[in-house]
Amino acid sequence: MPAVGDFKMTPMLEQYLRAKAEHPDALLFYRMGDFYELFFEDAITAARELQITLTTRNPGADSPIPMCGVPHHAAEGYLAELLEKGFSVAVCDQIEDPRQAKGLVKRAVTRVLTPGTAVEDGNLRAKEHNFLAALYYDADERAGGLAWVDCSTGEWSGLHSRDAARLWQWMVKIGPRELLLPEGVTPPRDIPLAGVHVTTVPPRPHFDFAAGRDKVLSAQSVADLAALDCTDKPQLVRAMGALLTYLSATYMRDLGHLGPFKPVNLGRHMLLDEVTERNLEIFRRLDGRKGRGTLWHVLDRTQTPMGGRLLETMLRQPWLDLGPIHETQEAVALFAEDESLRRLVREDLAGVYDLERLITRIFLGRAVPRDFTALRQSLAALPALRQRLSGAASAKAASALLSGWDDLDDLFELLSRALVDSPPVLVTEGGLFRAGYHPELDELLDLAEHGEQKLQELLAREQEDGNLPKLKLGFNRVFGYYFELSKAAGYAPAHFERRQTLANCERYVTPALKELEDKLLASGEKRKTLEYNLFRELRDHVAGLRERVMETAARVARLDVWQGLAEAAVAGDWTRPELHAGQAIAIRAGRHPVVEAVTGVGNYIPNDVSLDESTRMLLITGPNMAGKSTVLRQTALIAILAQIGSFVPAAKASVGLVDRVFCRVGASDNLAQGQSTFMVEMMETARILRQAGKKSLVILDEIGRGTATFDGLALAWAVVEELCGRDDGHGVRTLFATHYHELTALEGRIPGLKNANIAVKEWKGDIIFLRRLLPGPADRSYGVEVAKLAGVPRNVVKRAREILGELESCRDPAQAARGNRERGQPSLPGLFAVQPPHAAADETEARPDLSALLLDELSRLELDRMTPLEALTLLCDWKGRFGGNAR
Repeated sequence: MPAVGDFKMTPMLEQYLRAKAEHPDALLFYRMGDFYELFFEDAITAARELQITLTTRNPGADSPIPMCGVPHHAAEGYLAELLEKGFSVAVCDQIEDPRQAKGLVKRAVTRVLTPGTAVEDGNLRAKEHNFLAALYYDADERAGGLAWVDCSTGEWSGLHSRDAARLWQWMVKIGPRELLLPEGVTPPRDIPLAGVHVTTVPPRPHFDFAAGRDKVLSAQSVADLAALDCTDKPQLVRAMGALLTYLSATYMRDLGHLGPFKPVNLGRHMLLDEVTERNLEIFRRLDGRKGRGTLWHVLDRTQTPMGGRLLETMLRQPWLDLGPIHETQEAVALFAEDESLRRLVREDLAGVYDLERLITRIFLGRAVPRDFTALRQSLAALPALRQRLSGAASAKAASALLSGWDDLDDLFELLSRALVDSPPVLVTEGGLFRAGYHPELDELLDLAEHGEQKLQELLAREQEDGNLPKLKLGFNRVFGYYFELSKAAGYAPAHFERRQTLANCERYVTPALKELEDKLLASGEKRKTLEYNLFRELRDHVAGLRERVMETAARVARLDVWQGLAEAAVAGDWTRPELHAGQAIAIRAGRHPVVEAVTGVGNYIPNDVSLDESTRMLLITGPNMAGKSTVLRQTALIAILAQIGSFVPAAKASVGLVDRVFCRVGASDNLAQGQSTFMVEMMETARILRQAGKKSLVILDEIGRGTATFDGLALAWAVVEELCGRDDGHGVRTLFATHYHELTALEGRIPGLKNANIAVKEWKGDIIFLRRLLPGPADRSYGVEVAKLAGVPRNVVKRAREILGELESCRDPAQAARGNRERGQPSLPGLFAVQPPHAAADETEARPDLSALLLDELSRLELDRMTPLEALTLLCDWKGRFGGNAR
């Protein structure tokens, strides 16, 4: 494309380029009349992304200027599309009236839109936060901070940590729409950034501590960082300052809509990292999609956007305090037990719009007339909601919510008196206000609606006063309104002023007619100007009530969450769980809420799960597809639901508070980062082993299956020992599903470990999944039978059974005598003299000869090059050579 210097510089182009130079990284929407125009590279980009026509401003020139545009009244839709694709847009508006401009109309950038700073509904998802985040980590100090803000509501928070990995995990967990990083900093390779627009900014002034501290203190109206609990968190202050600097540059106005900064208190909430959220499919399925198949889809019965966002926050950070849990349970029980109350409240809430985002747009000057009517309609529901709650005031939670309840009746009365039922889309079109709201506007409205009638009344008055029954009223574009009197009709009164003489008549005007004409001709523009000014006054007045509206919105959101959880509980036949500060988790007839919702209540087989001081780990065996993963996940989901105050899908549940839930299930890889399935599995396992504590709940499925048999078994064995508390005897509450049947021999040898299995039944060569969790180990893996069910060709299944029989015949008869539980795979304890750590000393010393012989053999093996089948063949050979010593 030709350089800018190749074009003839006009005043308009100079003005455009000055604005573009101030915002080089944004697409510039330049207002010209009824359109926003884009030029040069911006035009080419916008035309491609928006699929609109690319034209030129000077098509006959040697170097035509690329140009495209969109109507100003439809710009929001195009802006939303660009923001969704990660672009930033600078909006350059006319800042003076074109009718009063001398020369070129003055223009200036009035706002910069970015993915993380949007506040308009077209750019937002109703029940999801739209976070802008900033992350800063000081490698020298080994500490960092992550801050995030939802500009559409003013909610902001942050986290300080000495662990950089934890900051990145939280970044992924909150899922910001846009992330600010200092120039030169790039996210770690293993951090998923799908849907996150990364914006790099200069470290100064954005991440400067002194500048950030001053901005934070000013924005929060406090004198010291101690008021925000940030005195010893300079890195978090830097991240907060980066947010404020960026917002000041994009909003170009005061940031008074930000609420109190509330840092995350890790000691008050259950921690769910992004891996656990993904594996439990809380908000998205494993394939990354939302909707059906997620816990959110089952649980969310809220009626308002505020309630939906509050429920999302609760699910991401369940409580660790029994107080708020019990308070929420009480409120949910109230609505669950009173069907009529729940139904009426749901009907009232259905008419409530997004109070938080409505009042924020009004405060920021971004509101359109229909935002005010949506606010008015929402306020109309408040008295009814208060009355519903008054009837249930005996409940502690309802009573607390009613205390300080504000109907905002003064605001509702003002909006009802001021605005018409269906105002126009644009402020400048007029027609916003009701008659009786403003005297001068009433007069102008009267003229607009009854102008012709007033002219006829003036004509009738002149006819009567002057005794001129044939006097006529006319209009043309030259003289405007006039009276016409024929020469035979009589003589004109003295106050008539002659304007035009025709062959048969004379045309006159009067002072009253000229005054009425001026009012009629000017009334339209005057009315629009007056309505615009009145609208701005109304907007400023309503913006001043923002704190009251936000407080009421928070109460409505809590009420909405309560009734929504009750609705989900009734629909799913859930029960109120007991919570306590102990370690025991006892679930009777528990179900997986998502699987049950998909399959139907009658098709789901419930299961009991019990963990306590004597049983810290359940080692669960059983064939693929039997339901091991379902039992694991439903236990974790029940704990999470219980700690947000929800009812749970179980006949009865008692849950000892869980501070963290770790979930490692399924198989996945990260090929783009060069990470195999097994590497991903080990990385997640490593994080669990390093971070899990005694009050955590760990869900592990098929650890060690991604590598060679012996490697995987050894790793799984070591993980079991670690989680069971090898060092101190006090393990982590764990559900461990595995196909390594050798591990079942550890029951009785490792304190706190109990076997359980998912039952199956063989019938005429096939297996039937009973989906029941029973005590004890599974008898075998049934892998061949599952392959048959999956449709593997018969000849392959037949051959697999033959090979399995040959392999099993090579096994030690002494092992077979232990029972069917050892039949799934070769057992390390049976073949080698290596015993579990808790085996008796006399057992270890029983086989010294075998150990010595095998050590020599093992020293010459290249295990990394052996396949499982080669290893088993070698074992058969050893069986024949050393069988006599194996007793």
